[in-house]
Amino acid sequence: MKDILLITPPFTQLNTPYPATAYLKGFLNTKSIDSFQMDLGIEVILELFSRNGLENLFKTSNFRFDSSSENSQRIFSLHEDYINTIDASIAFLQGKTPSLARQICSRNFLPEASRFDQLDDMEWAFGSMGMQDKAKHFTTLYIEDLSDFIVENVDENFGFSRYAERLGRSANSFDELYAKLTAKPTFIDHITLKILKNRVEDIQPKLVLISVPFPGNLYSAFRSAKWIKENYPEIKIAMGGGFPNTELRDLKDERVFDFFDFITLDDGELPVELLFENVNNLSLNEFKRTFLLEDNLVIYKNNSQRKDYKQSEVGTPDYSDLLLDKYISVIEIANPMHSLWSDGRWNKLTMAHGCYWGKCTFCDISLDYIKLYEPIAAKILVDRMEELIFQTGENGFHFVDEAAPPALMREVALEILRRKLIVTWWTNIRFEKSFTRDLCILLKESGCIAVSGGLEVASDRLLELIKKGVTVEQVAQVTRNFTESGIMVHAYLMYGYPTQTVQETIDSLEMVRQMFEVGVLQSGFWHQFAMTAHSPVGMFPEEFGVIPQVNEITFAHNDIDFKDKTGINHDKFSFGLKKSLFNYMHGICFEYDLQDWFDFKIPRTKIEADFIVSCLEKEDSLAVKPTAKILWIGGKPILEHFIKSKKGNSWEMAKMIFHDKTEVIEIVLEKDRAFWLMNTLEKISINNSSMLTFSQLKQDFEQDFDDFELFWFSKPIQKLSEKNLLVF
Repeated sequence: MKDILLITPPFTQLNTPYPATAYLKGFLNTKSIDSFQMDLGIEVILELFSRNGLENLFKTSNFRFDSSSENSQRIFSLHEDYINTIDASIAFLQGKTPSLARQICSRNFLPEASRFDQLDDMEWAFGSMGMQDKAKHFTTLYIEDLSDFIVENVDENFGFSRYAERLGRSANSFDELYAKLTAKPTFIDHITLKILKNRVEDIQPKLVLISVPFPGNLYSAFRSAKWIKENYPEIKIAMGGGFPNTELRDLKDERVFDFFDFITLDDGELPVELLFENVNNLSLNEFKRTFLLEDNLVIYKNNSQRKDYKQSEVGTPDYSDLLLDKYISVIEIANPMHSLWSDGRWNKLTMAHGCYWGKCTFCDISLDYIKLYEPIAAKILVDRMEELIFQTGENGFHFVDEAAPPALMREVALEILRRKLIVTWWTNIRFEKSFTRDLCILLKESGCIAVSGGLEVASDRLLELIKKGVTVEQVAQVTRNFTESGIMVHAYLMYGYPTQTVQETIDSLEMVRQMFEVGVLQSGFWHQFAMTAHSPVGMFPEEFGVIPQVNEITFAHNDIDFKDKTGINHDKFSFGLKKSLFNYMHGICFEYDLQDWFDFKIPRTKIEADFIVSCLEKEDSLAVKPTAKILWIGGKPILEHFIKSKKGNSWEMAKMIFHDKTEVIEIVLEKDRAFWLMNTLEKISINNSSMLTFSQLKQDFEQDFDDFELFWFSKPIQKLSEKNLLVF
């Protein structure tokens, strides 16, 4: 028996839990409030994709040989093969039976349907994929084939990372969702409710908190709440999470409260604490950012005087109760960067609450989750990393920031290295000039393997309109810095931004093509611009040349239909942009004319063929700021002394030999300078808690020698600067 049951409804991710409930459970621990959390999504998937689940699926499907597609006919004909291989395949994706990879790769173990057709175009990729990854990719295609069968013959709303998403998108009225909820439960619903029933009977909570991060979780959240209301009316139910935070701020429909007692907005810690206090003391009537029903009217209560908790006070996320060893890693696309979202178990953390930039005009910058920026101290953050490693046994971290702050990333990297932690991590960033070559090297050394960031529209005019604060040239140089340090880069790309012309769309594609061709991008994703109610474009549409379609809002309010005054149909570019990007991500088709990707006439690009190359060839200034910090991340060198003679004169010299993990670096200096450098490297070593500045090094050097700049920019020192002697 627990006080609170925390639920993530189907579906979010297959490979790792969505972190909202873990964050709340960590906070509740600090208040000594007992809670239990569950990810209904992974539990439903594991029940569905099992021998018993598939047997029931094929028995109850609407499949008919005379009316179903050829693909469904093939899958149904092979249904015994699917049933016989499903348990072993899921165990393989859970990492439990790695030896099965050889059988899977033989192409004689898994039944294959239409998803495998793409392999003819991707044989090149398997040379660079290891056997385990290749087998994961095959097994992913196998379960995607089953998914296609489910959508066609069992439940059209099914999806691995979303369910009935359409019902949650732009649902200004509750009518359609309400009608769906009053209809009979679906095949997927029956699985969901069976698992939920067992958990509620076991936990017997006073309060159920359902976190709804996305539109694709909404229907299942309501379906679950409906079942609890009908069977356990004494249990109070609340909804929170990303969806209500952005979509339900104008909620008016009282029917919503046939399913939920409360809906909270924004940071959940204090609202949840007050809900728990209210449930235990019905006369309290104190709430924080909470919708509820009073006298059959929807009211919003924010009458508590208590302040929200600071990020340092909310505790470490707690992933206990979740089935961490049962999540499944899948590889949908044979691209190492792209697969990070679906492959591997990642502990999720944030470096900062909100966004330090907070200016992008397409973003919900008026809402607290973006607007209120509060970073976490590096020491606290790395403390939490160590706690999670101990708790979960996993040392992989995905920092899910809106945009991780560069200065804080540096401090976190230093803290990781000083504690000698072995971790692997990746995060979301802005492509800003703070990401110098040296900072990228430091991040890589600390375990950073990848970053994702918004290039959005590769057009300087539109980037300025977006207020992105970067240029295409700057993005190219920053992505080069990451790539050359060994950190993979993913770019979020946008088309259809207000006033964007056809020429700008084509030129943006050419910029992207060049960035992939020169190798500074490894992965990307195009999405069409969507106008949201809480972004500057949505709040001030007349300033951006768009005409919004105004609807009456009684339920969800975020995505807004609109007309762009240019009259351009941006939808028609979707297929060509995505198809070209798919090929570029796999390192092919760079020589194709851009026209080849579209079945309608497009203008020729106005971008020079070597534009990105010319951006990358621009020389960085050699000047170093006096306040710049200097850091040595290499080891202690071996010194060898020798005498150099020339024209009757002799000098004492020293060879300094540096053994790196992958190479040996040798430099030769005069003996006294070599001793100075030896002592200085000790002072500026990563193991020291403070770093010296360029000015301090100059002052120290010039006590005994002349012209520090001449020494610093000499070939021997620059050789060390290529990898281990860093400037910030």
